[in-house]
Amino acid sequence: MDNIFILAEKALYASDIDSKLDLTRQTHQLAQQNRLSFDSKTAVNPAQSVTFPENPRLLPPRKMPKRSLNTDEGRAAFFHALAHIEFIAIYLAWDIIYRFRDLPEQFYLDWLTIADEEAQHFQLLRQHLKLFGVDYGDLPAHRGLWEHAVDTREDILARLAIVPRCMEARGLDVTPAMIDKFKKLNDDASVSVLTRILNDEIGHVKTGSYWFKYFCRQQGFDSEQMYCQLIEKYYKGKPKGPFNREMRIIAGFSSDEIDWLEQRSHE
Repeated sequence: MDNIFILAEKALYASDIDSKLDLTRQTHQLAQQNRLSFDSKTAVNPAQSVTFPENPRLLPPRKMPKRSLNTDEGRAAFFHALAHIEFIAIYLAWDIIYRFRDLPEQFYLDWLTIADEEAQHFQLLRQHLKLFGVDYGDLPAHRGLWEHAVDTREDILARLAIVPRCMEARGLDVTPAMIDKFKKLNDDASVSVLTRILNDEIGHVKTGSYWFKYFCRQQGFDSEQMYCQLIEKYYKGKPKGPFNREMRIIAGFSSDEIDWLEQRSHE
């Protein structure tokens, strides 16, 4: 049987995009066939050594150019930025599998499903970019996303609070408005892609919420208090609203957590 941690290391250290996507799909298929081993004796290498493709060129978020969605160039830039987020999300899903050992097998299977769905999102976006004559890597992208993996590499609760329950949950807040914008532009293809991604991301955040609460119970913590503490510790700046209360509750947030986020965003 193939070892999930060895395959995870290969996925993280593969610089070729297509190889990474193929390995993600193949490993997910092995899981569905019950052909994966979860023996965790292999060593974990440092998060900083993960291999990224030469392109896109990575810039600080503040230096990323801003463009209007009313132009083809603006739409291309928007979807390229989104493709980069989904591409890094593949790394983040693989890294949580690879880095944190001796956890329930279902935890690894859940995140393998997420890695596969993020890879599907990336491929959808890459295909969509061709409508604008652009491929992934042709435009710059921001360098901040992977830093969350490095910052939380020692703490599973911090990883779950910051990645699915903060960064990914932000997509639940902003994507519905983006879908509405593209509907007004009569861009059905863009609406279809964004709707597919949003529906899957609700499930990803819900999975993050489930395991965050699971490990909090296991370690004797109040999950709501721990969430607030970890956001204060690891998130740079104030949480950004507005917050989509309905979708966040579906995805496992409590009303008290959302109230706290709204309060912090206005301080």
